[in-house]
Amino acid sequence: MTPSRVGEIMAGHRRLAHIDVIERVADGLRIPGAMLGLAHRPWEIPEPAPVRKQAAVAESPAEPGAECPSGEHLDDLLALADGHVTRSTLAALRSSVEDYWRRDEQHGGASLRPAVLGHLRYVMQIMRTAEAALRRDLQSLAAELARLVGWAYFDARQYSTARTYFTQALQLSRGQGDGLFMANVLSCMSLQATYDGNPVDALALACKAQDTARSSGDQPLVMAMLHMREAFAHATLRDTSSCHQAVDRSRDAYERARGREEEAPSWVRYFDETKIIVDTGIALARLGEAGRAEPLIAEGLRRERVAQQRGRAFHAFWLASTQLQQGRLDDACRSAGLALDLSAVIDSPRVAGHVHEFQRRLAPYAREASAIAFEQRMREVLG
Repeated sequence: MTPSRVGEIMAGHRRLAHIDVIERVADGLRIPGAMLGLAHRPWEIPEPAPVRKQAAVAESPAEPGAECPSGEHLDDLLALADGHVTRSTLAALRSSVEDYWRRDEQHGGASLRPAVLGHLRYVMQIMRTAEAALRRDLQSLAAELARLVGWAYFDARQYSTARTYFTQALQLSRGQGDGLFMANVLSCMSLQATYDGNPVDALALACKAQDTARSSGDQPLVMAMLHMREAFAHATLRDTSSCHQAVDRSRDAYERARGREEEAPSWVRYFDETKIIVDTGIALARLGEAGRAEPLIAEGLRRERVAQQRGRAFHAFWLASTQLQQGRLDDACRSAGLALDLSAVIDSPRVAGHVHEFQRRLAPYAREASAIAFEQRMREVLG
C-alpha cells in the first residue's frame, strides 16, 4: 500500500474491505493473529516436538513440584498414550470426515474449524506410532483433514492460512503417490486463486491438476470438475473462446462419466448434473453473458436440495447478478433476498461477502423501492 493510502486508513477515510489484506499485513510485520482478530498465523504455531523426546517425557516419573503439562504438549502426550489404532478407529475417523463435509455444506465451515483441526492434529500424532499397515491409510486421512481445514479457512476468506493447509494436504498426498487427490487439492487452490483475484495462477493450478489426474488413469468425472475450474479462470480473464472450450470439455467428460460414478473417488461425486448446469451458468455469468447464464443458474437452484444451504446461497447470488446485469432490478433483489436469508443461518464469510458485493452493485439504484427494501432487509439480517 502507498503511504497516502495508509494515511487514509489511519484517518478513518478508507476501510480495509478484504481479510486477506489484513492477513498479509500481519504476516509481513509478524503481528500475532490474536492482536488483529485472526486465528494464529502459521508462523506462530511451533513445530511439534520429536516423538522420541515426547515418549521420554511420558515414561519418566514426575518430579516433586513439577508442573503438569498443558495445551498442545498435553495433547501430544495423550495421543501417544492412546496410540493403539485399529481398522475400526479408521472407520470412525472417516465417518467423522464425511459428517464434517455434510455440515460444512449445510452450515458453513467457520464453526467446524476447531473440531477439524483437533482431528487433524490427532491423526498426525497417532500416524507416527501406528503399525505400517495402517500408516498409509492414516496419511490419506490426514490429507483429507488438511484439505478440509484449508477449505474451512477459504470459506472464511482467510486465504493465506487456507493456502498453508492446502499445501500440507498436497504434501501428504504426494508422499503416498496419490495423484488423484493431489489434483483435488490443486483444484481447491485454483478456485481460491480465482476468488483471491489471481486468475493467471488459478488457470495454471487447474491445468496442473488436469495433468496430475491424467497420470492416474481414466477418471472422466474428475476431469469434468477440473475442466470447469479451468473455465472459471478463463472467465475471470475474460477469455471467452477458451472459457467456452473448457466448458465443452467439462460437459464431454461428464457424459463419459455417466454410469461410472461409483468408479470415481468419493470426493468428486458431488459433481453431478445439477452441479455442471449451475457451474456452466456461473462461468457464463463471469463472462458477462447474463442472458445465457440466468436459465442455467435458475434450473440448478430449482434442482438443489434444501439441505445444500451454502450452495443455494451462492447460486441465488449469481442468479441475482445475472438479473441485475439485464436491468431487472426487482427480480434481482428478490433472488438476492434468498441469498441474504440463507446467509443468516450459515456461518460462511464467503456468502456474506457476496451479499455485500450485491449491495454495492445497487448503488446506481439507491432511490429505487426494491433497492431501499433490500438495504433495510440487510440491516435487519446482518446488522
